[in-house]
Amino acid sequence: MAAMTRVKLAASGFLVLVALALLVSLGTWQMHRLAWKEGLIADIEARRHQPPASVEDIDALARNGGDVDYRAMTASGTYLNDKERRFLATYDGDAGFYIYTPLQLADGHILFVNRGFVPEQKKEPSTRMGGQLLGLQRVTGLARAKLAEKPSRLVPDNDIAKNVFYWKDLDAMAASTGIDAAKVLPFFLDAGPSPVPGGLPIGGVTMIDLPNSHLQYALTWYGLALALAVIAVISVFRKKT
Repeated sequence: MAAMTRVKLAASGFLVLVALALLVSLGTWQMHRLAWKEGLIADIEARRHQPPASVEDIDALARNGGDVDYRAMTASGTYLNDKERRFLATYDGDAGFYIYTPLQLADGHILFVNRGFVPEQKKEPSTRMGGQLLGLQRVTGLARAKLAEKPSRLVPDNDIAKNVFYWKDLDAMAASTGIDAAKVLPFFLDAGPSPVPGGLPIGGVTMIDLPNSHLQYALTWYGLALALAVIAVISVFRKKT
């Protein structure tokens, strides 16, 4: 009987140790994730606040496999206003669209610019003619990487016929305008919050939302490990008494 009790105690102790190791490892993994996320956030902030890079520099970085996302940049060219594309979006609780307009550069290349938000009732260019900028324009903002594929199965397919995009498919945007794909630069430019005649589109709509709950998760796992250890110690002392 005593031998059986010792076996049960040993088995229980082993299970407790395994559980403790698992909980501590999960907490430590979350701490590593925290360090990674904080580094990523710091890197993005540094990119945003660097002096704006030229189109040529961003293009070279993108074509060499570098990460262009959120890098400050500037570009000059002429908007092809008749070829703007509409991406479904919200802004300050209002439903509407981000307006992506091709910017033709001096060398003939095309850069798709997210000029900003317009409400649903202003989606047609004829309702916001003041913002249909003509002539040479200089645009400063943040570079955004081209998406390789649809972000999720839950995202609807783009409705090319109605000019409604649910995800930022650069290739489809370009093809739907009839622009030669060879001329299209492999990234976007999110325009900054510069004033626009008539007030639309509203620029500066880039959202940088990187959830960072890793510290809370780590404390949860470590807390569970501590609680389990305390319960195990109390249990042992009770059995001894």
